[in-house]
Amino acid sequence: MERASGVVLHISSLPNQFGIGSFGASAYDFVDFLVATKQQYWQILPLTTTSFGDSPYQSFSAFAGNTHFIDFDLLTKQGYLNKTDYQGVDFGNNPKKVAYNTIFQKRRPILEKAVANFMAAKANNQPEFLQFYEENSFWLVPFAQYMTVKEEQGQKPWYEWPENLRNYDEMVIKQFCEVHVDRYDYHLVTQFWFNQQYKDLKTYANEHHIQIIGDIPIYVARDSVEMWTQPELFLTDEKKNPSLVAGVPPDFYSADGQYWGNPIYDWDYMAETDYAWWILRMKESFKLYDVVRIDHFRGFESYWAVPFGSPTAASGSWKKGPGIKIFDQFKQALGDIKVIAEDLGFMTQAVHDLRDKTGYPGMKVLQNGFYGQDSEDLPHHYPVNSVAYASTHDSMQAYDWYMNQASQAERDQADQYLNRRVGEHPSDAFVRGIAASPSRLAIYMMNDLLRLGPEGRINIPSTIGDNWDWRMSEDDFTVDLEERLLTVTETYFRVNKAFIGQDDTNNGINSATAEAAFLPEDND
Repeated sequence: MERASGVVLHISSLPNQFGIGSFGASAYDFVDFLVATKQQYWQILPLTTTSFGDSPYQSFSAFAGNTHFIDFDLLTKQGYLNKTDYQGVDFGNNPKKVAYNTIFQKRRPILEKAVANFMAAKANNQPEFLQFYEENSFWLVPFAQYMTVKEEQGQKPWYEWPENLRNYDEMVIKQFCEVHVDRYDYHLVTQFWFNQQYKDLKTYANEHHIQIIGDIPIYVARDSVEMWTQPELFLTDEKKNPSLVAGVPPDFYSADGQYWGNPIYDWDYMAETDYAWWILRMKESFKLYDVVRIDHFRGFESYWAVPFGSPTAASGSWKKGPGIKIFDQFKQALGDIKVIAEDLGFMTQAVHDLRDKTGYPGMKVLQNGFYGQDSEDLPHHYPVNSVAYASTHDSMQAYDWYMNQASQAERDQADQYLNRRVGEHPSDAFVRGIAASPSRLAIYMMNDLLRLGPEGRINIPSTIGDNWDWRMSEDDFTVDLEERLLTVTETYFRVNKAFIGQDDTNNGINSATAEAAFLPEDND
């Protein structure tokens, strides 16, 4: 089985002058960095819209994209903006952090000007826009309607709107949007630009033999277009309030558990429809990504359901999920798809059995393995059909864990197990540890490659605050970084097969060779 590797870097973390990463020049430069270091994968995490708390796991839509990622320079090249429209605008005073409140206020007028220019250019004569609209109207129109009403209601969630708007009526909402057509058009056009710019970036990556790993949250937010227009998908009461919401039970880390608040699916209804909504969601995801990481995979076996409005998650209970039936439907409808099962947290044998039945690789996180015993999270236990990480976007970075959380005994165990050399940075030892593992795929957090401590933390689960705001700077892309990643890739035989024996242009390579390193195992 071929071995491969890749890097995790969210679009928001890319460097530029616009306050948040985008699909512009720095994204293409990052693809070039992956090529130079002979990687095969770029894991980009969710591209969905963000709401309160700035998390892409609490999105207004399961299908719409985050328009913060639209690049102004690319719109200027198309003639919809002038550089004077955004040069000199203060998008935040810290290039290492996303200032979400600032970019929320500063980006919108610039995009509105671009949309006005687009509409003035007679959008009806733009075949690419019309094709996008026709192919995506099933989610695009409800989303644009939702955002139009939401903005006219002062950004309130749909369940706080007046009754005539809260209860979705297609004709009433259509008439409302006709009155506020500029707002409605804004959301149509910006979703088109998101899709256009991202697809161009993905094409560039694929042509350079880089595969994109995307991420879909298992749940949608309560404040979402799906809850507004399709309440039948969820367990709700007569007022469309969720009757049960998602969370995590109490554990060693939290006596109250985690109260996520996402509505729980009506899995019985889903089964009656042969999981049509989920199949559609997966189908659309594979238009964006080459590989899909399904968040909270254990929720398909059983999930922690908390009564809506409970003060904590401790009052919840375990409920059975759809099990293998939904994945059988995926295979029947979509064929052999490339999926990573995020199987972290409280796992049971039943969850492991379900993952093995699907054939999807699970995840292993090295920093979870050092607590003085022989842990399943130590690399000598990693199955070949797995994806190895030193840390994740939800955890402390490896260096942060090593310096600020691990006991001296745990640090000693890590040093000995990883054979950390004199003078070797702990982050480098962790990266080397997963590179040397049996896992056919090793994925490195860019934050670990940069040897970052707490300043590199991306997200602290179940908290609101400084999350999803970490950014790189252009200065971080050093020759030393490139050489270190290339060395570990070559040393542990994870070189992208498309780059073996080729010059930098990689002409004439069969891209199927590069893709072959990631196929689900057939356990039939």
